[in-house]
Amino acid sequence: MSEKKLTLEFVMDEKFKIEGDANGHKIVIDQPVNAGGTNAGPTPLDYLFAAHAGCLATVARIIAMQKQLPLRGMKITISGDVNLNALLGKPSDDPVGFKGIFIMADIDGDMTLEQKEELLRLADKRCPVSYNLQHATPVKISISGGVE
Repeated sequence: MSEKKLTLEFVMDEKFKIEGDANGHKIVIDQPVNAGGTNAGPTPLDYLFAAHAGCLATVARIIAMQKQLPLRGMKITISGDVNLNALLGKPSDDPVGFKGIFIMADIDGDMTLEQKEELLRLADKRCPVSYNLQHATPVKISISGGVE
């Protein structure tokens, strides 16, 4: 099995601004001004949706190339309602996070509806971000230099 280890490092300043580097690309994460941030970048939840859209589109492009499908491009719209009460530590009967994530793909290419649906189904099946959002992925969080 072919694997690739991905490791990124991020540093937070005295407010909410967080900066990191991914393959030479600066990533800035922040909160809106009305939430105490400086609005220097998208929020973590924005990046989650961006990662999901980017992964689906990238995998769809790979599949289209492999199957020689006439894919010119895609427009992906992602939405979802997030539980802000739980995020802020307020009482809530719902778990923290999104109640659901809804994706609409507008596929630009000379394909039948069935071909477009199959392309999207395969992209979802092969997209690591989709997989990790749809299945329980073990996450271990620890303190640097801490005791196990």
